[in-house]
Amino acid sequence: MDIKLKRVYEHPAESDGKRILVDRLWPRGLTKEKAKVDIWLKEIAPSTELRKWFNHEPAKWAEFKKRYEVEMQRNPEIVSTLEELIAQGKVTIVYGAKDEAHNEAVVIKGYLEENHN
Repeated sequence: MDIKLKRVYEHPAESDGKRILVDRLWPRGLTKEKAKVDIWLKEIAPSTELRKWFNHEPAKWAEFKKRYEVEMQRNPEIVSTLEELIAQGKVTIVYGAKDEAHNEAVVIKGYLEENHN
């Protein structure tokens, strides 16, 4: 399973393949044309409660990751949808967070690689 991650604000590239946005909220200040998002899969994003609790605080990362993985386990249909898209060819999961190491896309990629190979 070859999944690439990229900030949605970075310049889109041909090598991205299908660009899938996994944020619940549309990225601030970005038009749909500039984002070049093929699919907005907001249903896979962390719940609003979890997202607000985490607030992109690295000290909460381990707990956020655990809680978010539980949310994905409880929503197998949307995880399957993402897996089907990945199986169709090149995919880049895009996200809006500034922190490239502590965001939902990192959790999604790890979850898929660990549990769904």
